[in-house]
Amino acid sequence: MNRFKAKEQQKNDGELDIFRGILRDGMRVYIGSGCGEPQHLVRCLLKILPEYHDIEIIQNLSMGALPDDWKPFEKNARLKTFYVGPRSREAVNQGLADYIPIYYSSLPRLFKEDPLWKFDIALVQVAPPDEHGFCSMGISVGMDKCAVECSGTVFAQINHEMPRTLGDSFLHSSRFDHSVVYDEPLPEIIFKERSAVAERIAKYIAPLIEDGSTIQTGVGRIPNWVMIYLEHKKDLGIHTVVLTDAHLHLINSGAVTGLKKTFNQGKIVASFCMGSRKLYDFVNNNPEVEIYPTEYIHNRNLIRQHHRMVTINSALEIDLSGQICAESMGHKVYSGVGGYVDFMQAASSAKGGKTIIVLPSTTSDGRKSRIVSHLTNGAGVVSPRSTVSYVATEFGVAYLHGKTIRERALALIGIAHPRFREQLMNEAKSIHYVYEDQIVPPIYEPLYPGQWETHQVFPPNESLYIRPVRPTDERTLQEFFYNLPFEDIYFRFLSAMKAFPHRNIQAMCNLDYEHEMSVIAVTGGIGSEKIAGIARYILDQKTNLAEIDVAVASEWQHKGIGTFLVHYISEIAKTKGISGLMAYVLAANRAMLAVFHCLGYAVHSKLEEGIYEVSLRFDEPALACRTTEFK
Repeated sequence: MNRFKAKEQQKNDGELDIFRGILRDGMRVYIGSGCGEPQHLVRCLLKILPEYHDIEIIQNLSMGALPDDWKPFEKNARLKTFYVGPRSREAVNQGLADYIPIYYSSLPRLFKEDPLWKFDIALVQVAPPDEHGFCSMGISVGMDKCAVECSGTVFAQINHEMPRTLGDSFLHSSRFDHSVVYDEPLPEIIFKERSAVAERIAKYIAPLIEDGSTIQTGVGRIPNWVMIYLEHKKDLGIHTVVLTDAHLHLINSGAVTGLKKTFNQGKIVASFCMGSRKLYDFVNNNPEVEIYPTEYIHNRNLIRQHHRMVTINSALEIDLSGQICAESMGHKVYSGVGGYVDFMQAASSAKGGKTIIVLPSTTSDGRKSRIVSHLTNGAGVVSPRSTVSYVATEFGVAYLHGKTIRERALALIGIAHPRFREQLMNEAKSIHYVYEDQIVPPIYEPLYPGQWETHQVFPPNESLYIRPVRPTDERTLQEFFYNLPFEDIYFRFLSAMKAFPHRNIQAMCNLDYEHEMSVIAVTGGIGSEKIAGIARYILDQKTNLAEIDVAVASEWQHKGIGTFLVHYISEIAKTKGISGLMAYVLAANRAMLAVFHCLGYAVHSKLEEGIYEVSLRFDEPALACRTTEFK
């Protein structure tokens, strides 16, 4: 039987008492979530709520008409939410509302199988019915559709402002026991503020995302900026929980085609939308966009089958072992578990999948580090340390997957705010996470000198990533030296070194980037890098000359890598105000001697006991004066 009973829109909310005779004490009422909240129905409910007792209101995310102050309704109703947002945060932390920590993927089963979670009433908002009587749930399908299916009585607000979205978003009007036509603007969520921290994090993240990746992002300033920095990518796909204006910006840039997606090829897939009217108009009747229920979007088996699945989510705090807190600040709940773990676990097992956590290095007031040795008392671990791969702050990216606790601690300290690094290192030592003699690199620049990162192509067509060395390169540098032929070690160190212990190698990785500099040429991505070559200088402050040395892996020799690295580190030295270079070179090391002559400056040398002391000054071009020949 068709029970569609659309009524005329009322100008005054108070004239519509549609709940009288249906609502009773102790009932459980589900309310549609986010920007799809049926605000008119909620206002009608709130008007008569003081007449009832112990009403339980269930909602995922409050963004509309539900109050942020529940004190007036303390004796009448209690809100239970699966995700704490700005409208419910104060009430939850005052004990006037309840937060339910749960994976989104678990909710459909909870609704359908647990008798304690049967809803007496569900309030939802839909687009007008089509000629067949089907209404689209528009921008909020998610768990709303499942809640309708598990409710005894369904109230629908039919709103012409609600876009008609495709996918698995339709309910037949016969499912509505009561409905009312009431048009009103949908809530809009727009992030307009620029943030230098967010932009810098986004800039670090962008190179990690390959062409053809399928992306899931959370909501917030940092994920928004990540989208902007992905404009140059190709054939990206979207399988995400929430679709925002940031996604729309990326779509309009042409970077999103979805043609490389493993499932829903060519489709933009989400659970709900939160953004501006421009976004809502874009998704309206758009066959490129499909909105699905929670049980589909959060299906881990489906997510992990997407090749190059990339999930980007924010965190509030992370400890030195990699445990992530994303829902609370100590005992104070800030957000929720949501789809965090669903996507983290699925993406981590997808072919070419990546999990990326983003967070500012400090709290907003700058007083506390968000990278800590111990999570704040009461903080909830949303993601275990076994799942996370990449962590990014405005100071760089740490790769944790497959790393030891010591390696993780060093990597995370390296991207912490410089003001807190020494404290974190001392705490790491006290809990035996790192070596007792582990040093903290002196800080002369506020940031790792990322301006010296570049790519260079060497014959036949090999692209190497050139960058300054980092503290986390210790093990990789050890492997590089242990794999050098004995002759190369002798040429470089002027001695027959056989061991490269931690105490020596850490000094080569922990630099101030002012008086010392090392640049390395690496192959492979973050987490799988191998060093092909290294050039290093140490400044002699008395002479203002930098002593330089260089080494290249045997399989990469005779490709010009050593020459390039010396040229490159010379340019860095000049920007630091260094006067020139010098080196001690074995007479038999003709290759290194030749490199000096290729730099374009007058070369001076002195031979003593088979070792040349070679020097040059940047203010003496080779054409301006006679070059001293080797004797």
